Amino acid sequence: MAATRRNQSSLSRAERRRFVDAVLKLKRRGQYDEFVRTHIDFYVSDGDRELRVAHMAPSFFPWHRRFLLEFERALQKIDSGVTVPYWDWTKNRTAGGSLWGADMMGGNGRRSDRQVMTGPFAHKNGNWTIKEDVTDGEFLTRDLGRSQDPVDLPTAQDVEWAMADGRYDVEPWDSTSPEGFRNKLEGWTSARGKERWRNHNRVHRWVGGHMLGGASVNDPVFWLNHAFVDLLWDRWQRRHPRSAPYLPARPPELGSDQYQRIVARHEPMPPWDVAPDALLSHKGQYTYGS
Repeated sequence: MAATRRNQSSLSRAERRRFVDAVLKLKRRGQYDEFVRTHIDFYVSDGDRELRVAHMAPSFFPWHRRFLLEFERALQKIDSGVTVPYWDWTKNRTAGGSLWGADMMGGNGRRSDRQVMTGPFAHKNGNWTIKEDVTDGEFLTRDLGRSQDPVDLPTAQDVEWAMADGRYDVEPWDSTSPEGFRNKLEGWTSARGKERWRNHNRVHRWVGGHMLGGASVNDPVFWLNHAFVDLLWDRWQRRHPRSAPYLPARPPELGSDQYQRIVARHEPMPPWDVAPDALLSHKGQYTYGS
């Protein structure tokens, strides 16, 4: 029977505790930091002349679906009843919500250095030391809402802007793609200021601290954000059943700026030998509940 990923706001105290306990145990075993390192290694921007699979590319959705599955399976080896909950940031939009309670993600970072001081992932509690990072520092940081330059979480209208686009992705298959569901939900735009970041990207900006950049997995809220992104991909597929579920279908040809820099539908995505085509559906693996 497929497991059910549920909205974090509907979890009981016991369910929250089981999820957090499994994450902490994964951290103690050293396995959590392997996930952090994987994301750092595959966070490649489209300004780099190499293969991109995790971000700024059509494989953003299937790559993170597999990444989530690997994480969820690791948690289930510790507690078979645990799944990754999702955070609907169009509804749970404040730093005072239950998501940021002491029994779940913990709260904001303190003003002086953005260090998270409450909850299970506070460094001072001895269970969460940052070991894989792109900068120095042993403690988790956050800046919810970006106090010095405030930004809001994405709205339902922001999501609808992406969901209404019936094309999965369009050329040039990167952060500059002017249309297409993938880039609109991932959240890259040509706008200036705060409007530069939409949907998924704006969530990372809103949380701040370690959620900025390749080391974002250091903040466990990463997984809840991407579980919701995965759910939105599923909703998009249901809304546009006649649309190509993944593009491009064929690899860019020699001479193209994207030649050997993105994966087509049937090409394998590293670090796994699995193609996007194998991850277009999660049927039989998990479902989403309220």
